[in-house]
Amino acid sequence: MGLFSLVTGWPGPSGFGSASTAEQVTDGVDAAHLTAIITGGASGIGAETARVFALRGAHVIIAARNMEAANNVKELLVKSNPKAHVDVLQLDLSSLKSVRAFADKFISMNLPLNILINNAGVMFCPYQLSEDGIEMQFATNHLGHFSLTNLLLEKMKETSRSTGIEGRIVNLSSIAHLHTYEEGILFDKLNDRRGYSDKKAYGQSKLANILHANELSRRLKEEGANITANSVHPGLIMTNLMRHSFLLMRSSYYMLCSPSSYSQGGHRKILFRLQ
Repeated sequence: MGLFSLVTGWPGPSGFGSASTAEQVTDGVDAAHLTAIITGGASGIGAETARVFALRGAHVIIAARNMEAANNVKELLVKSNPKAHVDVLQLDLSSLKSVRAFADKFISMNLPLNILINNAGVMFCPYQLSEDGIEMQFATNHLGHFSLTNLLLEKMKETSRSTGIEGRIVNLSSIAHLHTYEEGILFDKLNDRRGYSDKKAYGQSKLANILHANELSRRLKEEGANITANSVHPGLIMTNLMRHSFLLMRSSYYMLCSPSSYSQGGHRKILFRLQ
């Protein structure tokens, strides 16, 4: 999707534009043979992605920190679609212990894994460290997903080999990756409180998402694995990620950028997964 299409909503080469919804881009798709993990599936575009995947027949695993919210989403999905196949597992991406526990639990369920949607994240938070001593935005947005992907990658390879179906890994990134520290990712100063910028730290984590997807894609292709890895900018969507933003900033986004709905943001991720 080009910049013109993103801003205007005009359809691109795929036939869809930024105004398209997740239901529109999956119209006619049968995903009954697919299992998908969606991190951050308890709210926002993660919940919308889970809804549409379930609507198309996929077995959806909602990975979320807030189990009450995740179970509420599951209840709504099953109520609106009694045939929906949805499970909820706890995952706190800021904790590597939680990431390992989630991966162990999923693998113990002996399910296939076709799709991994690294969607969850935090944005513009005040300076703080994770329980592992890593700057919170980098820990949650990149390191947690990086670890999760590595822990589940062999399961995805097994699934793609046994089914012949291409696996899909999608990192939710952002155009904010352009607005990070001048040096790029500050590996030697990740946890340095001095000079910390919540906006630049967020951009740094989103840049890491892109670089991770690019390098993983290269390695998978080199290995001959039947799995793709991509990063995607969902557009500007007013989700709970914006809770740490000043009211003036949120108002400016509304006036200048015409934020998309959850269903419109969700379609950009689904294009990578079901097409």
